[in-house]
Amino acid sequence: MKLLLVSIPNHHFFQWTNQLKESGFEVYWFDITDGAGFVEKINWVKQFNCWKLKWNYPFRYRIKKQFPKLYSFLEKITVNRVEVVFENVLNEIQPDIVHCFEMKLSGLPILSIMQQNKIPFVYSSWGSDMYAYQNLGVSTDNVKSFLNRVNYLITDCNRDFQIAQQLGFTNQFLGFFPGNGGIETESAFMQPISNRKTICVKGYDDGVGKALVVIKAIELIQFDSSIDFLIFSADEIVEEYLKKSAYFKQTKVEMIPRKSFMTNKLLLQKLGSCLLYIGNSTSDGMPNSLLEAMGMGAFPIQSNPGKVTEEIITHGVNGFLIENPNEVVAIASLIKTAIENQQLRAKAQEYNVSFVQENYNREMLRNKIINLYQSVNLS
Repeated sequence: MKLLLVSIPNHHFFQWTNQLKESGFEVYWFDITDGAGFVEKINWVKQFNCWKLKWNYPFRYRIKKQFPKLYSFLEKITVNRVEVVFENVLNEIQPDIVHCFEMKLSGLPILSIMQQNKIPFVYSSWGSDMYAYQNLGVSTDNVKSFLNRVNYLITDCNRDFQIAQQLGFTNQFLGFFPGNGGIETESAFMQPISNRKTICVKGYDDGVGKALVVIKAIELIQFDSSIDFLIFSADEIVEEYLKKSAYFKQTKVEMIPRKSFMTNKLLLQKLGSCLLYIGNSTSDGMPNSLLEAMGMGAFPIQSNPGKVTEEIITHGVNGFLIENPNEVVAIASLIKTAIENQQLRAKAQEYNVSFVQENYNREMLRNKIINLYQSVNLS
């Protein structure tokens, strides 16, 4: 069976793809952005990249910066259209299935070509794809046209499945799967409650991510001197704030910039010693990092856009839900309560580790993902 996967270059996509390595499928990847070159993480996959430029003319980046109108004109004659290239790839491969990951960046650019054929079309929704498509600049008509062509839908939460149905999707739903194809845990690094001293914060602050609200909430609390902090995937605005913060100059902080690379295995190992994991945003799907933190025993405090997080967290039982991602004082109160209630954290750790193993274990999901494609091919 030939699978053509269409996606931006993304860590979660690479993890999903590697679930297929021993499947016996012929797997191809069309890099919709042509932004990564050859990717070693999936070096066993036939990759279509370096397709965009007809001619990489001299001083291209300087012209883009200094002469935008000239650059726009040159782009029209030096850049291949994605629809044309994708159609050529389809004709070359003759895939049995096309699977796109994310709608705006990966699905809509190829929709006009997919509407001209009857190849089984699988779509995995990601992040805010369904929940906040209008905020992403996608019209309702475009979403409905796209879903009308999609034969098979995968989501990472029930919320997005319900939204897709409301927007007219009536074809086959293949189930709920984490966007990365499953969670691995590093059990050897999973510390008991008494050894956990680190508060972990997801550092996205890009308009949707609201890490600075969490940082400011932390500044309202007087912690025990043994508490330290891990801020991972920190946007530049977060980095700059932390460098200037008198509060954080007096604490031990490990900051990992968003633009730097940290292996997933190393992040899991760090999460295994984390007391709390805090993720805060105004829009998201089911965050993979939240699932990883829960699987490694960190007590989760997470925002709940569109009621997605409450699908796996019961407030006050196995974590806390942030009601308003912009409310500094309320978030500070949740953090303080979680720190002070060791019994709650212990019960949550026991439940969450077991829950992730039973529902998101990567090894368990591998066969389900392989069977998913086989069922599509046979239908």
